[in-house]
Amino acid sequence: MADHAHQQSHSAPAEHKAKGPTSIACGVITCSDTRTPETDTSGKIIQELLVGKGHRIAAYHVVKDEPDTVRALVQQLSHDATLSAIILNGGTGISRRDTTFEAVDGLLEKRLGGFGELFRFLSYEDIGSAAMLSRSTAGLYQGTIIFSIPGSSGAVRLAMEKLILPELPHIAGELTK
Repeated sequence: MADHAHQQSHSAPAEHKAKGPTSIACGVITCSDTRTPETDTSGKIIQELLVGKGHRIAAYHVVKDEPDTVRALVQQLSHDATLSAIILNGGTGISRRDTTFEAVDGLLEKRLGGFGELFRFLSYEDIGSAAMLSRSTAGLYQGTIIFSIPGSSGAVRLAMEKLILPELPHIAGELTK
């Protein structure tokens, strides 16, 4: 009996996830004072991983890490009813120019605190105590899921492969309820 209950607890989340959409329209924003579309390796990785899982890139922008610019772009993209997710990379550290967190966090209507906690935990396994410097965050704004992750290629791959891609269909499905 205990084995049956244990199996049910593992299959229920899988069944729940399977009900989400298989192709999601996403916006990708790189927040950087130095990158251009040609040199934006992390933005390209995000796009390739999304497309590789059958998702669509509905918008792609490289912007300076200026809070007003980032905030306005997130607001503009979130008004597109066909777009379900926005993934930002860059600007999540603690340097003077890292202001993406403030721009994004101030917009979030519902925060997914577990995203940042899990990202930092997974990062800790890779880079040690420096993981605490990341201010990665996620949440909902105007019916759109927002993920804000660091701009390094390693951090982008980690966040996308371990957290965002596995849950994106599930979260998008929840947004339609």
